[in-house]
Formats: sequence, structure tokens, C-alpha cells
Amino acid sequence: MTNRTAYRLLGAAAALATGAMALLGTGAGTAAASPRAHCDRAERPIWSEGPSRNVTARGCDVPDQKHRWYVIDVDTLVQPRHRNDYLEESLAGTSTLHDKTMRCLGYTKDGHVVNWFGCVPDLS
Repeated sequence: MTNRTAYRLLGAAAALATGAMALLGTGAGTAAASPRAHCDRAERPIWSEGPSRNVTARGCDVPDQKHRWYVIDVDTLVQPRHRNDYLEESLAGTSTLHDKTMRCLGYTKDGHVVNWFGCVPDLS
């Protein structure tokens, strides 16, 4: 009885390790092979606490595949700086950046406008 239990435990451990390695390998390969999205123009407001996590973009080519994270190359990124956290208030200024890359969690699409959400505030 003891010998049979040891073999079962050893077999279960081997199956678990093999399954875990297969999952890790699949996830890493998918993340590395994901195509990039491209947008001609995007706007991301800068609030009092920093850049918004939401970006509104136009002229985007979005890959057909669904991903957990998207890498977006933006030709022109406009960042209006708000004096406070109210849209109706005046702007403190606007900066325009060119050829920037950002990472976002997902998007919704409304006609020709793509609304990216969950964007990491750092740009490269």
C-alpha cells in the first residue's frame, strides 16, 4: 500500500510540474508575439495627480487578436494640462509629443474613435 501511494504522489507531482511549465511557456510565447497597435493621433489629459489612464485616439489600426495588454505606437500625442480635476475649468497648457509608445489594458471602439483604458502613465 505504501509503495502504491508514493508512486501516485510522484505521478501527480510530475503531471502538475508538466502542466505548469506548459502554461508558462504558452503565456510567454503569446505575450512576446503580440502585434502592436498604431494610432495617428491621440489625446491624454494630464490631471492634478498625473496623466490620465484613459486615452482617446483616432486613425488606429488595432490587431484582430484579443490580448491582455496592448502596445500602441502613437504618431502625435496631445496632452492638455488641466489646472484642477474639472473638465469645465481652463487649461494650464498643452504639450504635443511625437512618436510615443504606450501600454494599455484594453479598448472600446466607437466608429473611428478608439478609447484605450488602463494605460500605464510612463511613455517610451
